Amino acid sequence: MKNWPAFCRDCLADAEPDAPCPNCGSTRILTHPELNALAIAHLDCDAFYAAIEKRDDPSLRDKPLIVGGEVRGVVSTACYIARKYGVRSAMPMFQARKLCPQAVILKPRHSHYAEVARQIRGFMQELTPLVEPLSLDEAYLDLSGTEKMQGHSPARTMAALAARIEREIGITVSIGLSHNKFLAKLASEIDKPRGFAVIGKAEAKSFLRDKPVSVVRGAGKVLAARLERDGFSTIGALADADPRDLANRYGATGLWLARVAQGQDNRVVDPGGEMKTISSETTFDKDLSRLEDLEKVLWRQAERVSARAKSHDLSGRTIVLKLKTADFRLRTRSASLEAPTQLADRIFRVARAALKREATGVRFRLLGVGLSNLAPAAEADPSSLIDPANDKRISAERAMDKIRAKFGGKAVGKGRGLRR
Repeated sequence: MKNWPAFCRDCLADAEPDAPCPNCGSTRILTHPELNALAIAHLDCDAFYAAIEKRDDPSLRDKPLIVGGEVRGVVSTACYIARKYGVRSAMPMFQARKLCPQAVILKPRHSHYAEVARQIRGFMQELTPLVEPLSLDEAYLDLSGTEKMQGHSPARTMAALAARIEREIGITVSIGLSHNKFLAKLASEIDKPRGFAVIGKAEAKSFLRDKPVSVVRGAGKVLAARLERDGFSTIGALADADPRDLANRYGATGLWLARVAQGQDNRVVDPGGEMKTISSETTFDKDLSRLEDLEKVLWRQAERVSARAKSHDLSGRTIVLKLKTADFRLRTRSASLEAPTQLADRIFRVARAALKREATGVRFRLLGVGLSNLAPAAEADPSSLIDPANDKRISAERAMDKIRAKFGGKAVGKGRGLRR
């Protein structure tokens, strides 16, 4: 280890692997034999929603905090204090309350989180054009060939980015670095929160060997359960199997699993990203049936979808309404536009037309809205000669976006969003 490259994550100075930083005294020394040879990174914000809420309200800093729905909703994010009690994302809220009754519970502020995510994404894109967002709070970066431009290795560039986000945004992130996306993603989960972990080529197979197959992105619960029944409970078991046998059992998925088990992943970091839809939904505390009540919820969801679309510089040509009845029957309705949109007003108006046809006294427990058939933001919401009022609505929403960007997400709102 003495000859491994190493540097201080706090001041970026050269350091010794087994000693504090000679420049600033920090003990956060990053070292790895392949440290200067790896360029694929995964950045993940630590407890993103909760971290922003604690940043905005310092009185919450030392308290367990849960961001999510209420009685029949689910946990969106739990801070690390709440996680010590067993609270996890996607957990039903009633269960989270039982595990941590003293927790502070806040409803999500999606448009506010989207504004922060846009800032962070801007920081990443200053370093490399090859940024692939996975969600508001995580992304892949390919820093190959950036050494001359940045003045140092991809590892130091990512450490500097983490420090900048902490300093200017006020939240922490965890970073994984490797030679492909699969391993970079796994590395980012090793040392959370505020972590930085590296998985090199030489150690990939041994690192993966005892890991459960569920850590493979894309291997959901159903596939993981089937693999375990077939005797493949660990990645090492897959690595030992004949790829032809895996292909015979699982088709193309089997060949993919054989490659992953060897630490191989030939996917490139795609700035177009994996995002196919942008959506938001909520489960109600009590069933709703009145159109007026459902419209209020729809407007909030439309604003969230709009904020996410804007933060990713995307728009969508198809608007999808999702409803779930009290007896858990799912209804989806969609409508396609002549031109893509990213505006909350347009998303709401199109989805409301479908909602009116469905709100016939039926009790609903969930409502959601989304955009699909995604397109670049530059193609969104062209002027209309047929509907002059449309241009006024577009201008009004753009003006509100600028005010929110300057003064915060709650600085201004539309009338329907302020009604109780």
